[in-house]
Amino acid sequence: QVQLVESLVGGSVQVGDSLTLSCDTSGATEGFYSVAWFRQDAGKERQGVAAISSDDKIRYADSVKGRFTISTDHAKHKYTLQMNNLKPEETSVYYCAAAWGIACPMFMTALYTTWGHGTRVNVSS
Repeated sequence: QVQLVESLVGGSVQVGDSLTLSCDTSGATEGFYSVAWFRQDAGKERQGVAAISSDDKIRYADSVKGRFTISTDHAKHKYTLQMNNLKPEETSVYYCAAAWGIACPMFMTALYTTWGHGTRVNVSS
């Protein structure tokens, strides 16, 4: 069974700073799939931030376009989210997730059946 493990470069930053999140899969990913980053605040639903499909189609939430970049190293089964010019309202727990059998980058959480444990990002003003 494939597992996802997030790692974080940085963790607590100030407004305008950058952070890099990485997601490593413990096993090989085959067929069509989408890997996405979500974030969730306490008491709120998880929101899609960026997603990338197995054939490198990409989708971003409107609020992060131009600042965040999702990328992948298929050979290493590694997925990276580069976050630039961070804002205080982006303080949240970030999750990596995978949806199998779909060919498009999606933000529907119900499609994602494999989740990482989450990693906290703090952006202070």
